[in-house]
Amino acid sequence: MKAIVLDGFGDVSHFRLAELKDPVPGEEELLIRIKAATFNPIDYQMRQGRREKHLLHSPVMGRELAGIVVAVGAAVQGFAPGDEVIAASGSRGSNGTYAELMALSYKVVAHKPAGIAFATAAAIPSSGLTALQTFKRMQVQRDQTVFITGGAGGVGSFLIKLLKASGVDHIVSVAGSEESREALLTLGLTAAQIIDYRQENWEEQVLAANQGKPYDWAAEIVGGKSAEVAASVLRVNGGYADITFLGTELARELLFDKGCMVLNISNYAYGLANNLTWYGQSLQELSDLIRNGTIMPPAVREVGPLRVETVQEAHLLMEANQTKGKKLVMTI
Repeated sequence: MKAIVLDGFGDVSHFRLAELKDPVPGEEELLIRIKAATFNPIDYQMRQGRREKHLLHSPVMGRELAGIVVAVGAAVQGFAPGDEVIAASGSRGSNGTYAELMALSYKVVAHKPAGIAFATAAAIPSSGLTALQTFKRMQVQRDQTVFITGGAGGVGSFLIKLLKASGVDHIVSVAGSEESREALLTLGLTAAQIIDYRQENWEEQVLAANQGKPYDWAAEIVGGKSAEVAASVLRVNGGYADITFLGTELARELLFDKGCMVLNISNYAYGLANNLTWYGQSLQELSDLIRNGTIMPPAVREVGPLRVETVQEAHLLMEANQTKGKKLVMTI
């Protein structure tokens, strides 16, 4: 099979196209022909050799896919050759998703929602699972207020969709470009619920959008200054969902002083507990919500086919924060 491999940590020049042996599925694995793979910020963080590099178990990167089942192991349940599937493979597959094929446990796979393209379906797993976990653990009540940083991104847009589908309308988020603002408007937020973080006093504007009152919940998806703002606008004993592990010392001090409940959102946790079925079952739940029209599928931008140049462009766009509210996809 053809694959894009990473020869060393650093800039995007370390990627190259290679011909590798086809993976062979084990008893509980599916062999999947990948039709589309998406890019996530953790990809370039791994490539740079940052904290996340320990999760890289193959020189082939990529952590989510949409594709077609080619073969099934003897102990596989619920899948057959020809099935169209999606998966957040993480580091559990035979290799990453910048490739033509992957062998992967059937327990982390779900059936693709019917009627949507592979490129769109590939953008569901990672962001969707993170947002679904956040949504379920927050348990926001309809009359409560929520502040979300990075609402136009993959996780944030899924979270807003889930909240609004459950009847939560008191949501405020931020945007730093017209594209992000338009993405938030498309999600159903009003202009008054969208704050431009390029303003010097944007923290004051976040509070003003909630009639000057602190928020019940904050979902932090960006890190740095955004984490500090999210912590500062919370009420005493409010709830803070930390999705990035990029909070600052000041943010932690504010949360401690206010006695806030902090939810650490980590999809890796279920793998540590060897609860692989959580991934497949949760992903199937998301797939069903999209299939029945409860939430809309994510917005995507197709960067290109399986080529080194496609991977390089996607990584550079993510690093420069130029995804403009769309998930970047590579077609295969």
